[in-house]
Amino acid sequence: MSCKNHNSKSVTIHVGTAAFGCPVEQTSTAQSVGKQNRSFSEGVILSGAAFQAKRRISRALNGTVVIVVLLAVAACTQAWGQAMTKGIMSPPANVRPPYLQNVGIEQHLDGQVPADLTFTDDTGRPVKLGDYFGTKPLILILVYYNCTMLCGEALAGLSGAMKMVKFDVGNQFDVITVSFNPRETPAIAAEKKQEYLKRYGRPGAASGWHFLTGPAESINALTKAVGFQYQYDPRSNQYAHATAIMVLTPQGRISRYFYGVDYPPKDLRMGLVEASQGKIGNAVDQVLLYCYHYNPETGKYGAVITNILRLAAGFTILLLGGLLFILFRLDKAATRRIAGHARLS
Repeated sequence: MSCKNHNSKSVTIHVGTAAFGCPVEQTSTAQSVGKQNRSFSEGVILSGAAFQAKRRISRALNGTVVIVVLLAVAACTQAWGQAMTKGIMSPPANVRPPYLQNVGIEQHLDGQVPADLTFTDDTGRPVKLGDYFGTKPLILILVYYNCTMLCGEALAGLSGAMKMVKFDVGNQFDVITVSFNPRETPAIAAEKKQEYLKRYGRPGAASGWHFLTGPAESINALTKAVGFQYQYDPRSNQYAHATAIMVLTPQGRISRYFYGVDYPPKDLRMGLVEASQGKIGNAVDQVLLYCYHYNPETGKYGAVITNILRLAAGFTILLLGGLLFILFRLDKAATRRIAGHARLS
């Protein structure tokens, strides 16, 4: 039987000697040809199935690559947006209102907190800041205990953020709360400590959360070292001040600043892991710190697009390698099936 394809080339296929609908007695040659045709058809079907499998895997691979690229672009957009944000930094002193000229936070990253400054803890025992240095990262928060506005909000925000972090106060890290009002007493500090320990609600925190008071000389030296600027208003008998927490390394160096009264648990955890120099946290934290870096302008961690792209590229290479291995195995299996059917025919 002769037929023509769309390219007008003549193709001849030998099926038999009878017309359609007529019985045919096939000779051994015809049977052999028929077997060959069947083998050819089966081989075509098997090859077609393998081809379809390859097409499906190829489509899945293309879709995965597109998703990875879109995620990378989204991360890039987020990082760029964060880089364009100036954060919660105080304006220059010459443009502040008169009653806020000495209020703000000047970052002293990697600055050393003086270890020899003397304070009194909530039990009335004299201590030095260096007594808390040595083994664990620390959170330092400056407040005054009779504050009716921001200080309570900052302490509540800190205790709430610490509750959302799996690390425990007194175990993986310590907290030092220092009053910058030299007139406050250890009794007031002890009262505030009990209030916020109850808010925090985890056992063992009393040994790791310290509430201190001290003389003006120690307070001034500490606030100057960490860049915490505040101003007393005698008319209202209140202090004008900014709010922030500082994460310190175990040696007492300033590692990170977090502003405001609401501290994202993700940032707080990464700050503690980074300040601990890898002594706390796990592999996931290290991956997050590779993808997110601290931005001093915002006081937050932001995505680093180049590192995310490197991880995405590595993941894509692993995915491609896995899919190529699967395709290779499928191709070998299809070849074995074709060879088996050919031997049976």
